[in-house]
Order: sequence, then C-alpha cells, then structure tokens
Amino acid sequence: MSIDRRRFLHLSAASITAAFFAACDSQGPDSAQGILSFAEHRNESVERFLFRHTSMDHAPDGAVAAGNAFPEYFISDRVPVWDAGAQGPWTLEVAGLVERPVRLTLDDLTALPRVTQRVNHFCVEGWTAVAEWTGTRVSELAKLVGVKPEAQYVDFASFDEGYHESWDLASAMHPQTLIAYGMDGRMLGPGHGAPARVHSPVKLGYKNTKYLVRVQFMANRNGGYWSDQGYEWYGGT
Repeated sequence: MSIDRRRFLHLSAASITAAFFAACDSQGPDSAQGILSFAEHRNESVERFLFRHTSMDHAPDGAVAAGNAFPEYFISDRVPVWDAGAQGPWTLEVAGLVERPVRLTLDDLTALPRVTQRVNHFCVEGWTAVAEWTGTRVSELAKLVGVKPEAQYVDFASFDEGYHESWDLASAMHPQTLIAYGMDGRMLGPGHGAPARVHSPVKLGYKNTKYLVRVQFMANRNGGYWSDQGYEWYGGT
C-alpha cells in the first residue's frame, strides 16, 4: 500500500492527537501543555525527515488558477497599503547574520534573477489553490548578502501590523521559495501582499508572510504571529 507525504503527515498528527487525549483523560488538564509541546516537536521531526530540498511542487495538469477568487488575508483592519508619501519609498531590508546587509528597492528586487512558477498554495484551513508566482529565490538573496555559517533560521517580517513568521533555513533555501512580486502575470496587488511577499509550496499559507519589509537571518528561531498563538511552528506541507 502506498501513501503520499501529505496523507502520512495527517495520519502522524492524528496518532499524536489520540495519544494527547488519552493522556489528558488519565492525567488531567495540567498535562496538556507538555503533551502539546511533545506533539509539535514530534510532528516537526517527521516533517523535517520527509522534507526533500530538491523535490518540486507542480500544479496538476488541467488545474484552473484561482485568479480573482484567490483569498486575501491580512491582520490589519483594512487591506495594508504602503504609503510612500508618509513612509518614503518601500524597501526590503536583508540583514542579520550576513556579510553584506542591504536595502533593496522594488527595482533592485526585480533586477535580480527571476523565476516564474505555477504551483499549489496549501492553506491550514484545508483548501488548496493554484496561482502563478514571479519573483526571486530567497537563495539568491542569501548569495547577495553572504549568509554566515551560523545562520540556521530566517525571519520574514511585514508591515501588516508587525506580522512575521520564522522559517528553518533549509525550507527558505528551497528552489521554490520566492520573494514574489508578481502573481498571474501581473505585479502583486495589495490584497495579496504587495509590493512583495514570501511564497513557497513547501509551507502552509500562514508561514508565507505578505507585505514584506525585512528578511533576517538568525542563529535561533523566534516564533511568529500564528506560531505564537499555537499554530505549528514548522508549518510544512
């Protein structure tokens, strides 16, 4: 019997959840936090084991792009829009454990080696959508700034009420992890994270920070907006 990666992860999570409820019944609610922590670390170890740096996601043949139906998510009260008049031109800071920190304008970003990919977008709520994304690989930024050997994590920060999520370095360096500035043949719109956002099919949607302003390479991970509220930190697909 064969089983695909996503199904295997779901079964693994279900097994750990069953163990969690059994333990709660026998030990009481005070045990919940420790068991939840164990479950997350266990799930992460499974996901890291299954992660393949060279495996590539491709939208199924014949899959229809979501287009205007692609959901818009943000945590601000309204769609975040960069106000150049009040804040100056938008830039992307790339800093942290790097040899050559930089601030890139949108023109700088679009001048870097470009990738266009038609891939799946996996949401934690259970839906999947297809879109075409254009941008530059995070690995290109890493080469540009000279990431130091001690960097093992990357934090992606937003101007959407300070939203951020941190990633493991291997996932960030995946060839399909982009700093995207285009979607479906057009420049990114405000509803989907303009001027630039992270997009990768190797992580669930909430890990793909929109409205990006900073990429910071770090020795230690530092959580994130949803991760700090109980969502899985690794968030792999």
